[in-house]
Amino acid sequence: MREYKEITRELELLKSKADELRSSINLDAERARLSEYEQETFKESFWTDQERSAKVNQEMSKLRRHITPWEELMRELKDSIELVEIAQSEGDTSVLEDVERSIAALSERFERIQTLELLSDPDDIRNAYITVHPGAGGTESQDWASMLYRMYSRWAEKSNFGIEPIDYAPGEEAGIKNATMLIKGEYAYGFLKCEMGVHRLVRISPFDANKRRHTSFASVEVTAEIDDTIAVDINETELRIDTFRSSGAGGQHVNTTDSAIRITHIPTGVVVQCQNERSQYKNKATAMKMLRAKLYEVKKKEMEALIDGKAGEKKDISWGNQIRSYVFQPYTMVKDHRTGEEIGSVQNVLDGEINPFIYAYLKEINKQKVR
Repeated sequence: MREYKEITRELELLKSKADELRSSINLDAERARLSEYEQETFKESFWTDQERSAKVNQEMSKLRRHITPWEELMRELKDSIELVEIAQSEGDTSVLEDVERSIAALSERFERIQTLELLSDPDDIRNAYITVHPGAGGTESQDWASMLYRMYSRWAEKSNFGIEPIDYAPGEEAGIKNATMLIKGEYAYGFLKCEMGVHRLVRISPFDANKRRHTSFASVEVTAEIDDTIAVDINETELRIDTFRSSGAGGQHVNTTDSAIRITHIPTGVVVQCQNERSQYKNKATAMKMLRAKLYEVKKKEMEALIDGKAGEKKDISWGNQIRSYVFQPYTMVKDHRTGEEIGSVQNVLDGEINPFIYAYLKEINKQKVR
């Protein structure tokens, strides 16, 4: 167990970092603005103007979502420092183990709050559709795609996000041909957008009788779920709608009718499909909602490319295009090629521990914007 001074020093260092970041974002000004809005709600005339009251309530909710995590973190840091000081003065070592454990949790919370400050895109707060596609390689890449799908499911569970399966097409022997889920929660898209790209796996194949090392690829698509406030014009004559029988291995995916829906937007080539519901009507409604989100994403990227002077380029799901490598053999390591972030335990990452990669990516993007 560490000494009182060492624990106090670590807590004070974390508090100093939090104070510095809090000052840079001018949290006091936000508190003052929240107080003004709260005073406005006490006026009798406030509720007669429905448009104004709705806007003020929305702004108050937004400010509270930003302020409250900071206040809770700073209060707990202050309480922990005081607790160690009291324990030291009384010669009580019984609380030190608990405080040591709390430091890790407080550091993680600070990292998350710090990351949220980097999410400035208006779409970052939205839910996220995440789709996983295997690359070439049959069973190997299909199995790898299913491992990634599980990784994001585990991350969502650990982050207290909701998960709604949209589409799941299993492979013939193992893994998946493709799968889509909707991850629900504030800033789901902001966190997950950095996962978009090609992911590479190196391992001794469980499907190879000679136990040779194989390299597999899978791609991940991430799209923000949009609501009716965003207009996306879709010409029905430009859509090809196909129905097919759900292909799941059991449970709700077993159907005796062709209720699954695949929609292709012919001008862009965007394809979406849904087979989660027994009702063809519900599957089509979900697929159309996802199509609107993807077309919005396409249009948004086109605008960004024009501003940046970059042409859109679709990359193959293959060697040289990967954003991250997951290596089991001849050593164990996960490395993000965009930031250089590395983690030695591949299994921990595949169990959903991807936050270090997310934080590193968002910090790197923020640095590039500042330059």
